[in-house]
Amino acid sequence: MVDNFSRTDSMQQRRGGGVSLSPAQTPRSSDKLARESRSSDSNSTNRNDKEKGVNVQVILRCRPLSEDEARLHTPVVISCNEHRREVAATQSIAGKHIDRHFAFDKVFGPASQQKDLYDQAICPIVFEVLEGYNCTIFAYGQTGTGKTYTMEGGARKKNGEFPSDAGVIPRAVKQIFDILEAQGAEYSMKVTFLELYNEEISDLLAPEETTKFVDEKSKKSIALMEDGKGSVFVRGLEEEIVSTANEIYKILEKGSAKRRTAETLLNKQSSRSHSIFSITIHIKENTPEGEEMIKCGKLNLVDLAGSENISRSGAREGRAREAGEINKSLLTLGRVINALVEHSGHIPYRDSKLTRLLRDSLGGKTKTCVIATISPSIHCLEETLSTLDYAHRAKNIKNKPEINQKMMKSAVMKDLYSEIDRLKQEVYAAREKNGIYIPKDRYLQEEAEKKAMAEKIERLELQSESKDKQVIDLQELYNAQKHLTAELSEKLDKTEKNLEETEHSLFDLEEKYRQANETIKEKEFVISNLLKSEKSLVERAFQLRTELESAASDVSNLFSKIERKDKIEDGNRCLIQKFQSQLTQQLELLHKTVASSVTQQEVQLKHMEEDMESFVSTKSEATEELRERLSKLKAVYGSGIESLDNIAVKLDENSQSTFGGLNSEVSKHSHELENVFKGFASEADILLQDLQSSLNKQEEKLIAFAHSQAVDSARSVSKVTVEFFKTLDTHATKLTGIVEEAQTVNHRKLSEFENKFEECAKNEERQLLEKVAELLANSNSRKKNLVQMAVQDLRESASTRTTTLQHEMSTMQDSTSSIKAEWKLHMVKTESNYHEDTSAVESGKKAMQEVLLNCLEKAEMSAHQWRKAQESLVSLERNNVASVDSIVRGGMDANENLRSQFSSAVSSSLDVFDAANASLLTSTDHSLKLDNDACAKINSMIIPCCEDLIELKSDHNHKIVEITDNAGKCLLDEYIVDEPSCSTPRKRPIDIPSIESIEELRTPASEELLRAFQFQDGKLLKQANGDAKQQQNQQHLILASSLYEAAVVSDSRSPLSAVN
Repeated sequence: MVDNFSRTDSMQQRRGGGVSLSPAQTPRSSDKLARESRSSDSNSTNRNDKEKGVNVQVILRCRPLSEDEARLHTPVVISCNEHRREVAATQSIAGKHIDRHFAFDKVFGPASQQKDLYDQAICPIVFEVLEGYNCTIFAYGQTGTGKTYTMEGGARKKNGEFPSDAGVIPRAVKQIFDILEAQGAEYSMKVTFLELYNEEISDLLAPEETTKFVDEKSKKSIALMEDGKGSVFVRGLEEEIVSTANEIYKILEKGSAKRRTAETLLNKQSSRSHSIFSITIHIKENTPEGEEMIKCGKLNLVDLAGSENISRSGAREGRAREAGEINKSLLTLGRVINALVEHSGHIPYRDSKLTRLLRDSLGGKTKTCVIATISPSIHCLEETLSTLDYAHRAKNIKNKPEINQKMMKSAVMKDLYSEIDRLKQEVYAAREKNGIYIPKDRYLQEEAEKKAMAEKIERLELQSESKDKQVIDLQELYNAQKHLTAELSEKLDKTEKNLEETEHSLFDLEEKYRQANETIKEKEFVISNLLKSEKSLVERAFQLRTELESAASDVSNLFSKIERKDKIEDGNRCLIQKFQSQLTQQLELLHKTVASSVTQQEVQLKHMEEDMESFVSTKSEATEELRERLSKLKAVYGSGIESLDNIAVKLDENSQSTFGGLNSEVSKHSHELENVFKGFASEADILLQDLQSSLNKQEEKLIAFAHSQAVDSARSVSKVTVEFFKTLDTHATKLTGIVEEAQTVNHRKLSEFENKFEECAKNEERQLLEKVAELLANSNSRKKNLVQMAVQDLRESASTRTTTLQHEMSTMQDSTSSIKAEWKLHMVKTESNYHEDTSAVESGKKAMQEVLLNCLEKAEMSAHQWRKAQESLVSLERNNVASVDSIVRGGMDANENLRSQFSSAVSSSLDVFDAANASLLTSTDHSLKLDNDACAKINSMIIPCCEDLIELKSDHNHKIVEITDNAGKCLLDEYIVDEPSCSTPRKRPIDIPSIESIEELRTPASEELLRAFQFQDGKLLKQANGDAKQQQNQQHLILASSLYEAAVVSDSRSPLSAVN
């Protein structure tokens, strides 16, 4: 929702004010507002951008071949790789094809859509505008490559829908409003639209003037101005306050309609001017302290006219001048790009108004995106390569974007109100036409400013005079310093002469120093040899000490091993004694265990012999008892078989009586059904005869009263016929009911018979289940299946007959209904013909006779069909009876077969039972015999086992005694112990020389020798007290040599002796 600020701004819409067009400038209400809007926020991101700079983003888009080019099969020399963001141009030089590759930030090929370009390249820029940046997007390329299509897109649909081919400007506007509405921000928005034609700036939003010709589109020429800081702006440019996207679309259409376009050979609607569409957004924000701040962002959308080859475009006269101005401005833009890339000291912005307007977008404080458009055709290769070169160079231009400073809402409102008041005063002064087109206060203010400027100039002149005086004073000071420098030069000459003399004396000293050095070197050579000898002695002493330490360590380890071995021998001796006592105890325990085991096995063998005897006797008794039970079982089994045979006979008799009753019932039912159908047939014949007689009577009556009562006779005949058909329908319905009733009775009787038979079978099965369950179940299941099959066949045959009968009855009803319908139709026709013409009576009579004959024929046909149905029903019934009779006879035969099989099975079962009984008795006798044999064998084995156990006991005792004697002999007599010889040396301490005693063998350091030498020299000076210098030197040399000899001479002690 737009805030109060935006509503006030829109109410006070301003026309004719001074507006900055530089992308770094925001719309100004005053000079102070312009200065505030140009400053940036002091955050880290802006400082980094300001120090490092951001490259201009360059996007390349290649249009597809036009219809004419595709029709002429124009070769394509441009290939786009969108994934690698690279464009390749094929160029033919000296008969060789050379590919030139150009890399850009993004590349869109001929198949790319408007939405793809916007989403990937332009959408982030719109977000940056809403963050407070100034951004510029302009299209650059040859004419006819789709610059205007990319920026503006296709025409909007009449229903207001957003077109799919909308360009950058409509999509940016839609995105801005969508984001602001989604955020619920309070904002205001202004737009401007200008064009640059032949180096003249026109306002596309200015109202049209009526003084122009009708065929010209009026454009108001506006001057391009600069402020004091070098920023470019256009004064007097119209601003439109907008609050919806549709308003911007209308403004865009209005301005686009005013742009100058013309048709050329390369483009049917070629833009002949550059256009700049600017959107300025003010968004209100609240700080944490509760203050209201205004954030400002600006988006400049530039559509450049395309470069043009006049010879190929066919431009003449005015169009040629337009093309020259366009090429000139684009050439200047190319020079500016080259100068920025090469970091030239002079950038030719002022050579063209286009470059002046784009000054801040190229190398300034604006974020810039260049959309380079090219053609893939070989005819445009030269212009395409030029566009690619310029676009590739533009990638290296660095801008330093800054976020516009946020302003307080109160300050913005105050500036706007003052601006409104100033404009009102200017309008009032212009209305008065007093020769001054600005208010008198403004004029006086400007005069005062001029006067103040003159005073400032005078003040600066005075300051310049004072500066001149200071320069004179500095000149005098310079002369004085020059004189002082001359005096210093003379002193320098004298110092140089003294230096030469000093150098001669220095040469003599150096000669003496050289001789002294040679003497010192000789002494040093002798001393170094002595030190080497000393070093080798000390190193050898260290080696000997190390070897001595290792030997002492070995001796110590050897004594430790001997002590450890003595301890191990003592432990082994104790262990052997302990092992001997444990072995003796365990052998005694083993002897006791073996003796008890032998005694226990003897007892068990005796028990086994007794148990075997009792087992044999018990098994003999069980065998006798088994013989008795088998004889009883044989008797019971024989009586059971006889009773089963009796039951089977009874079952056979019951089945024969049951099937006989079933057969008689079916025959009875068949005769009854046949009688019923005969009655129906006789009734139908009577009805047909009555019908025929009545029809004959009606025919005679019709002949007698044909002329006088034709219609009445027809109606009476129709009535009688209808009544006949109704009677016939009634009888057919009754006949259908009788057939259904008969079928129901038949089905009910069959169900009762099936239930009775199942109940009888269940009773018999329950009685015989305890004896021969398996045989009875098989017999009952077979009988049950036979009965169910018979009943099912009866049901199916009855249903089939019923279906056939119903079909015949429906056929007869259909034929009667069709005759009835035809008769009614004929009666209607007869009545109509009678009223129309009397002559039609005769024809109606003849038609009636024909219909009556047809009715008689169909009636006879119905009777014939009825007889045929009766005959088929009777034959079906007879077939049914025969099938039931055959089924019953099959069941009785099956029962007879079952009875014979049952009798044979019983006799075979008795034979098998006798054989099994005899086999069982034989196996029992054989088992008893085997048990007696086993008992004898076990008795024969027990006696030798007892003897073997006694012998094992004695042998085991002898072996234990033998093992005990061998163990004692081995552990006590044969085991050898190392006896002490008293000749092993005792452990004693070893005297090892210390490291300090070895270090004392070294010569003291030179510093210590010098200190000792100086100390001794001081004593000699005190003793001599005034001796000559030569004597002191000799004494010093004597002292030094004595000290050196004292240091060199080794100590009288042995090098390896111990230190006390």
